[in-house]
Amino acid sequence: MTASYHQYMLEFKRPSGTSRGIMTEKETWFIVLEENGKTGIGECGILRGLSADDRDDYEERLRWTCENIHLGEKVLWESLLEFPSIQFGIEMAFLSLKSENPYLLFPSDFTSGSKSIEINGLVWMGEPAFMKEQIEDKLAAGFSCIKLKIGAIDFQKELELLAFIREHFSADEIEIRVDANGAFAVNEALNKLSQLNQFQLHSIEQPIKKGNIQAMADLCKITPFPIALDEELIGIYSFEEKEKLLQQIQPQYIILKPSFIGGFRGTQEWITLAEKYDIGWWITSALESNVGLNAIAQWTYTLNSNMPQGLGTGALYTNNFDCPLEVSKGQLWYNTSLKWDSEITNLVTK
Repeated sequence: MTASYHQYMLEFKRPSGTSRGIMTEKETWFIVLEENGKTGIGECGILRGLSADDRDDYEERLRWTCENIHLGEKVLWESLLEFPSIQFGIEMAFLSLKSENPYLLFPSDFTSGSKSIEINGLVWMGEPAFMKEQIEDKLAAGFSCIKLKIGAIDFQKELELLAFIREHFSADEIEIRVDANGAFAVNEALNKLSQLNQFQLHSIEQPIKKGNIQAMADLCKITPFPIALDEELIGIYSFEEKEKLLQQIQPQYIILKPSFIGGFRGTQEWITLAEKYDIGWWITSALESNVGLNAIAQWTYTLNSNMPQGLGTGALYTNNFDCPLEVSKGQLWYNTSLKWDSEITNLVTK
């Protein structure tokens, strides 16, 4: 078996805003395995400035992984504990190599095209007019769950955008999730949550910055509506550390991004603990290309969650890869009449 790694820059169709700034492109890396005429591909979905493995030695670790591919998936995964995106890429690449079709990793009713996954419609931060335009587009497209990035523009303007949705749709008709990406100051968070509560929101992701464990725990106790941890999970590696965090904070939900938390195996650990402590969860992609999104979506379907998942990011880029994933009326489908880009391995290895 041989292995190689390759960088690929994904270009956004339009700049996308979060409370951490505006993104115009997104770096990703691929691991390509070859054995007996077969090819396997895995995506290492790093997000600079956020991923725990955003480190100077990232490429060096990719090189080491490919040079030691003979160690096998399990040993490599255990050796890459502080590189969760590479753990995920390795899991994906080995599954891809073993599969008859390198992109069909978890055959199911989803991959046969007979069942779909409900997803949330993502509204990016920006000027109020742009956000309103996105909201109208998502509602017209048939989404029953909308997720808004908040925390970057004037808070009053954000409240007005939420009021706009509620003027037209009740909480029974449209579920609203908001994601603050840690934007609220600790001493302002409860007041802002109280103002947001009038809009009957489903939940808010990461209202304050990660690392404020006691403040987050206190907030989760008195919050007027559910809090979901997101960034808080990044950089927590051992099962014992994960359990301690959930015991300390006791959130209502956790958001699981396989690229950030050790792939399928790392994510499953969080799910096991969440269910032990009666904490809700859902899966979200982390701006991977369609290669990574495809793997996450197929695996997510096997978990049998009845909550809308965060898997609607495939159409963000100008240079993504053609694939069978398709969003229709707020559902992610695997359209078997659509084919994978036949040149995908050539594109990522050139």
